[in-house]
Amino acid sequence: MDLDVARIEKAARVIDPVFLNTPQYLDERLCRELGGRAVTVKLETANPVRSFKGRGADLMLSTLAPGTPVVCASSGNFGQAVAYAGRVRGMPVEVFVPATINPGKQERIETFGARVVVVDGDGTAARRAAAAHAERHPGRVHLQDGVQAAIAEGAGTIGAELTRAGTGFDAVVLPVGDGALINGVARWMREHAPGTRIVGVNAAGAPSMLESLRAGRAVDLERTRTFADGIAVGAPSAESVRRASRLVDEIVLVPDEAIADAMELAARTLAVLLEPAGVAGLAAIAANTIPGHRLATVLTGANPRPEQLRDLASRLAQPTP
Repeated sequence: MDLDVARIEKAARVIDPVFLNTPQYLDERLCRELGGRAVTVKLETANPVRSFKGRGADLMLSTLAPGTPVVCASSGNFGQAVAYAGRVRGMPVEVFVPATINPGKQERIETFGARVVVVDGDGTAARRAAAAHAERHPGRVHLQDGVQAAIAEGAGTIGAELTRAGTGFDAVVLPVGDGALINGVARWMREHAPGTRIVGVNAAGAPSMLESLRAGRAVDLERTRTFADGIAVGAPSAESVRRASRLVDEIVLVPDEAIADAMELAARTLAVLLEPAGVAGLAAIAANTIPGHRLATVLTGANPRPEQLRDLASRLAQPTP
């Protein structure tokens, strides 16, 4: 196992404090609507990039020499994280994004000072373009979300914060895209809370990690069909699949309709506006697919598209049954 618990513990002393110690709590109304289960939510939107991605990006950049130029591909949130951390650490950043990127995410990447390169095609095309660009320019470091250990270890600090509260969990339920979040958190929990089940959530239209674990290798989906672009990963890395095969107990699927319902639930009970990928864990819990009474999930990603906000506003305007 290339993820190291000691490095996760040390990461909290390296990562920019703006990303650490995010709120985690039980909300009585939410718990009541989830059937009376004790569901701890950890709010990974309360930071400048509105997602957990800043932890791993900042830790990864801390391992590089000052001024090192970096390249990455992103559907939006990882690109924001690398751009923000790069600006703080004085590193030039280039982010390759798919043509389908949420315009708001692209604008925020650019606001943080990165050069954005829009690639025709999907996220896989953006990743290939970033890799080719890095190969043509050997002085640039190619960051790959879900590949480098430090990125997952940075995300693993979330696990450390969850266990620090002293509350035992039957299961921790996490959205899965590239796998850095679930692998980092699971690595910590396996060491410090081995009785806790680690459950990942794929969008039903992008079951790449589920299919990969079933096949015992990284599977490349022909296409993805989900509005949860933050977890619409069609081809997880071999490194991420290898880690998940040892650390993750189960991957479950949630349809887009359940994700939309979870966005509404979070807005009504927690007053938090989330993008679809950010509520995948909550959607799985709400669907009663996760056994156990004491659960935890991470709410991450607060960059919904305008049409998603309009749909959410319409839902919230309807009378509560």
